[in-house]
Amino acid sequence: MNALSVDHLSHSFGSRRVLDDVSFSVPEGGMCILLGRNGAGKTTLFSLITGLYHARAGSVLVFGHAMNANPSTALAEMGVVFQQPTLDLDLTAGENLRYHAALHGLPKALSKERSVEELRRLEVADRIGDPARALSGGQRRRVEIARALMHRPRLLLLDEPTTGLDVPGRGALERHVRDLCRDRGIAVLWATHFLEEVSSADRVVVLHEGRVRWGGRADRLAAAVGVANTAEAFASLTG
Repeated sequence: MNALSVDHLSHSFGSRRVLDDVSFSVPEGGMCILLGRNGAGKTTLFSLITGLYHARAGSVLVFGHAMNANPSTALAEMGVVFQQPTLDLDLTAGENLRYHAALHGLPKALSKERSVEELRRLEVADRIGDPARALSGGQRRRVEIARALMHRPRLLLLDEPTTGLDVPGRGALERHVRDLCRDRGIAVLWATHFLEEVSSADRVVVLHEGRVRWGGRADRLAAAVGVANTAEAFASLTG
């Protein structure tokens, strides 16, 4: 079963078509890179997948649950990290996680246990009692990912998660997420415009001007486009 299936999804703001007949899937336990330049429609797509926007045409299925018909069940399977930071800066790292857990109905004892566990895995457990505003940008991102995992989702969505981070910070965050995918079997949809965040074995969906220009394994992209490397293929598809 696919963790996520997006079928013939279209969306407009007034007369402006932002997404046009977008279809792709993320396999259970797989890593999928949604690759597109700024303005390609990635954030609008995330808003549709997570139910922030209502799809005008097409469908979104999360482990077979239709977002339009059964949003609560679909959303329960997701953990989401949006492009814009969403931590409460006046709460500590641990309080941000426990508040999220309470919204999902987790008992207090379990939420405390998981907050320590998730922050430890992402190497920020030593900051659990610090206000979020005292953390660096990379640390805040790790806390956001830890928060998204508190309710044990099977699908993790990350919209430009490394925006604003330096190169070492971006690399560390990517490694943490890939470890989660490998160790827990979580399916991941990672939206980015950084080619260096694409690994050869990843499934890649190239989005440009609201349309899917190519989909498949990253190591097949250059040959499919008929160029020497991934960078040239991306430039050709989005040029």
